[in-house]
Amino acid sequence: MSRVKAKAPRRRKAAPEDDADETTLTARAYRQLEELIVTLRLQPGTVLSEQTLAHKLAIGRTPIREALQRLAHDGLVVIMPRRGVMVSEINIRTQLRLLEVRREVERLIARLAAARATAAERSEFADIADGMMAAARTGDDIAFMRLDQRFNVLSAEAARNEFASRSMGLMHGLSRRFWYQHYKEVADLPRAARLHADVATAIERGVEDAAATASDRLIDYIAEFARKTLDD
Repeated sequence: MSRVKAKAPRRRKAAPEDDADETTLTARAYRQLEELIVTLRLQPGTVLSEQTLAHKLAIGRTPIREALQRLAHDGLVVIMPRRGVMVSEINIRTQLRLLEVRREVERLIARLAAARATAAERSEFADIADGMMAAARTGDDIAFMRLDQRFNVLSAEAARNEFASRSMGLMHGLSRRFWYQHYKEVADLPRAARLHADVATAIERGVEDAAATASDRLIDYIAEFARKTLDD
């Protein structure tokens, strides 16, 4: 009896997102969408379409969907069942309450980062400090925002405390968006850059008390800035 040779299954043509690590694509989608929201290119109240965003960013819908879930966790978008996804509104009084928590967590992170950062991380903190001052001199707000995000991420990594990092992660996006909305009216970019640079420099030098003090001074300024917007 002749044996029929089974046909090998036809290989499915890879979709674009199959050609790269899904986690990497999700992280890329998250970074790009977060920046669009924080810099108000996606305004509060905007209803988002996964399909439109996938086309705009040239990323598959699955990473876009996962990135939106992360942004919802951060409070930057609101997922409305059967209605879609909307960029969250900005609330000044919520920002003031957020700062009460942010002060305590950022002080802890700054102190821990000063104690635990690696040599490579300390070098990057020095670069961030220099970059922030350069961005302030040229008035490059987008460059400053990107450096601020990197500073926040690096501080959390260098602190090596996942609980503090998770807490801070919930606040940074909302804080940066609030700052970006109002900085042209009431903010002082050179002062903001200098205060951030002071924290970065103290961490780079490994001086824990100085890092904690610089962090408090930075939050003092941010709280002052928030109150000015409330007065306006």
